[in-house]
Amino acid sequence: MTAIAFLKHMIFCLCLALLSAAMVRGMIRVRLLDRPDPRKAHTVPTPKGGGVGIVGAFLVGIFLLYRFAEFSRLADPYFRGVILASVAIALVSLLDDLRDWPFTIKLAAQLFAGAVALGSGLYIHDLRVPYVGAIDIGAVGAALTLGWILFTTNAMNFIDGMNGLAAGVTLIACGFLAAIAAGQGGWFVYFAALILAAGVAGFLPFNYPRARIFMGDVGSQFCGFVLATLGVAASRFGHVELSFVLVPFLLSGVLFDVAFTLMRRAFAGDRLTQPHRGHLYQLAQRAGMNPAQITALHWGFAGYGGLGCLAFVNASPVWKPVLLLMPAPVQLVWTVYVIKRAKRTIRETW
Repeated sequence: MTAIAFLKHMIFCLCLALLSAAMVRGMIRVRLLDRPDPRKAHTVPTPKGGGVGIVGAFLVGIFLLYRFAEFSRLADPYFRGVILASVAIALVSLLDDLRDWPFTIKLAAQLFAGAVALGSGLYIHDLRVPYVGAIDIGAVGAALTLGWILFTTNAMNFIDGMNGLAAGVTLIACGFLAAIAAGQGGWFVYFAALILAAGVAGFLPFNYPRARIFMGDVGSQFCGFVLATLGVAASRFGHVELSFVLVPFLLSGVLFDVAFTLMRRAFAGDRLTQPHRGHLYQLAQRAGMNPAQITALHWGFAGYGGLGCLAFVNASPVWKPVLLLMPAPVQLVWTVYVIKRAKRTIRETW
């Protein structure tokens, strides 16, 4: 890629970021309020639905990509499937922000969107394993892909409970993913990641450090869904073995927090669909840690995952299994620290 081409891409992204910011401002004026309750961190009614700016900028950008940058498109069935599924997730999530639907309706919408993506053919067909080569996993790949999409979509939704956390993680993940995709010639992933990053960049100044608006489910679920589908598309990078781990690497802090919390609550016999404030990042805040520090730590987790991705892409096959363990020590240290701090300072059951 030439410097001139890269500059054009950045100008394009700047225009999309400004479009996102304008739409976010509009949503602030709409005054769709998220009111405080015992399971939420904020104490005053705050507008929500800022994710409309992210969605709007992404859809405009992806339309222009489809119309004028044919070389960077996925095959039409994949491309149309991803866009249709993304629109479905965004629409249902926006209605949920308006009506506060039960989890079952949200899950049904996510299943539909995931099924649309799979129906277009966008799922993991084979695994390229070091020293073994490509392993055709057939229908198992479709099931794993659907599970991945559902988990990641909900993980980003669950983690969106602190100013700038979900948006910042998405922005950092998209930056690394775009850089890696450019190096692999994965131009759809490259442009889609940049477009999503532009939408988030337009929203983030309104959400961090002081939240004038929240992204709402329309933003968090949309970001999670798009990142999940980009992870599936990245699994097809032909020159990177085990390339399906790239997005899990980037989202390691988010995915670990949600997986650990779900397992802990399941072992405790809690109903998993019941709202709560038991995520690690929420426990850290309730135990007295500064929210800005927690957000910065999660941004750091995403950056650390990005460096791990760069190392993984360029590593020899013998080192790839070792590099897969990179996120684990960091997340274990964070978990032990939060639990010890919570046990000292939080009296109620968590």
